[in-house]
Amino acid sequence: MILMALDHVRDYFGAVGINPTDAATTTVPLFFTRWITHFCAPTFFLLTGTGAYLRLSSSLRPSASGQPRGGSTQPHSDLSRFLITRGVWMLLFDAVIMRCLAWQFNVDFRVTFLIVLWALGWAMITLSLFVRWPPIVAGTFGLLLIAGHNLFDRVSASGFGVGATIWRLLHQQGPLFLGKEHTLFLAYPVVPWIGITAVGYALGQIYDWDSERRRAFLLRVGLTAIVGFIVLRTLNIYGDLRPWSAQATGVRTALSFLDTNKNPPSLLFALMTLGPILLLLRAVDGGVPQWLKPTVVFGRVPLFYFFMHVVIIHVLVIAVGFFRYGDVRWAFESSRIDQYPFAQPKGWPVPLPVVYAIWIGVVVALWPLCRWFAGVKARRRDWWLSYL
Repeated sequence: MILMALDHVRDYFGAVGINPTDAATTTVPLFFTRWITHFCAPTFFLLTGTGAYLRLSSSLRPSASGQPRGGSTQPHSDLSRFLITRGVWMLLFDAVIMRCLAWQFNVDFRVTFLIVLWALGWAMITLSLFVRWPPIVAGTFGLLLIAGHNLFDRVSASGFGVGATIWRLLHQQGPLFLGKEHTLFLAYPVVPWIGITAVGYALGQIYDWDSERRRAFLLRVGLTAIVGFIVLRTLNIYGDLRPWSAQATGVRTALSFLDTNKNPPSLLFALMTLGPILLLLRAVDGGVPQWLKPTVVFGRVPLFYFFMHVVIIHVLVIAVGFFRYGDVRWAFESSRIDQYPFAQPKGWPVPLPVVYAIWIGVVVALWPLCRWFAGVKARRRDWWLSYL
């Protein structure tokens, strides 16, 4: 979640139109500023599934009276209903609230991007179909999507006619609607994000094991994913839309090797990110290190953090714009797709060290806000708080 804020500060204060992972034109610092944030979304989707399994496991565990701890006699149905309602809420939150009150500060809907929460909502809704079956069913479904969806990389939405929108929703990034006045752009096709969440649900079973067995499993599978990425990427024959290629220098060739496709996440992208994520889960299996404990407050209010960090970044854009230009109308206007999230005035982008300074300031500013809201959630049991 902290790394995610770095990516969004770069979106707002960096140069629009420059591909930070293009090995031929980027700089090494800019490449890794973007590359390190690739680990955010896979973590969200994987642990959404794991969290769903742990919620179900906790409700099934009998209390001292012998009844399920959740107090319900239908925990699978309850979890399914929760995932559906939470998923629908994510769809609305991303397309309406984040669009109007965070990303663009207007309500004209001329340019609407469907981003990570949109795909996360569909992942929850899809997972709701699997919770009544053994976790291996969800896990198998997820692995098949992750490993096999690149077989369809060369299939274009343009070949589906009226079904093009459905194919874009599933597998191809691009505009769902492109009109004279309004554009709806899908940045996160749902396949195989929904597969990563399904795998995360099956992964939740390891938290029923003893620590030694669980740590051994995470180490073995994490290293296997990393080695699998290196081998498949070296072969350069399957698993990603963008094969790597030799560049002018060895360093740039290495950048090309690491530049895998995020949306839809290729098999190689999944292996590259999920392997280290599993090793990180192993590293914190015994508990969060003391120096990281202050960050736990962000994890207690994830959606609040997500909303507020974009709002704070956008407010900073307005403040800096007013100070530098005396006019901030452009910060409230819908931009073209290639200028998203706003049309930058001349001379706007700031140096990368300044991006990092702003990022640290945003995270520090968020900490007391998240701590306060986490306290509100701990003290109160209003139903709507579970949706924030």
